[in-house]
Amino acid sequence: MIQFLGDVLGYLLDPSNWTGARGLFSRIWEHTSISGLGVILAGLLSLPPAVLLAHRRRGEFLAVSAVNLGRALPSFGVVGVMFPITLSIAALTSPLGYWATLIALVLLAMPPMFVNAFTAVRDVDDSLIEAARGMGMSESRVLLGVEIPLGLPLIMAGVRTAAVGVVATATLGAVVGYGGLGRYIIDGFAQGNDVLIFVGGLLVALLALATEVGFGWLEKKVDPLRSRRIRPPRIPTLRDTGIRTHP
Repeated sequence: MIQFLGDVLGYLLDPSNWTGARGLFSRIWEHTSISGLGVILAGLLSLPPAVLLAHRRRGEFLAVSAVNLGRALPSFGVVGVMFPITLSIAALTSPLGYWATLIALVLLAMPPMFVNAFTAVRDVDDSLIEAARGMGMSESRVLLGVEIPLGLPLIMAGVRTAAVGVVATATLGAVVGYGGLGRYIIDGFAQGNDVLIFVGGLLVALLALATEVGFGWLEKKVDPLRSRRIRPPRIPTLRDTGIRTHP
């Protein structure tokens, strides 16, 4: 075991393994770039309709369907189905397996984003919404100024869940010829190289952990209740009132 960990450390400390088209820097960039694009596209496709439907108190069935779809949709199956469909496009515009991987990541990320955004806006206290309307706010201002800010922590929780899942699932891109950190795992199995397998799995785990921590920090920052430091009122003392405590 000690020898194996030494080999892993030696691989990571070898500068030659970090450079070049197949180096660690290149693989990490491939992994993070396709994961980031997948999360962004999923957000653009799922968040606007979710908040609009929730504002109008419609789309309950769609939200439930999104939950069931997110649980039942196999990412590996989507990659396998999309690979032959996108093969002609990939051959002309991008690396092999890129579009199949990207589409699978977008479909994986959309359900948790949609469900959390819908729930966040729908569950805003009705009394606050009626008070905003009573003050003369338009429907757009109610949505943008009341419902979304109050529901933003839950919305970000959905984005965080989706992002972590995308980072972990992007590893499957290596199965259909794309790069990323999953390439080390696939190549390691093909070569019988346990060090490559361990390095690939370790870096994916660290990247997913960093994503979890980063979005968790951002989630706290956008919370309107936590972003403002509420100080407890100061209780006046006898000295403040001018009353003498000695005779």
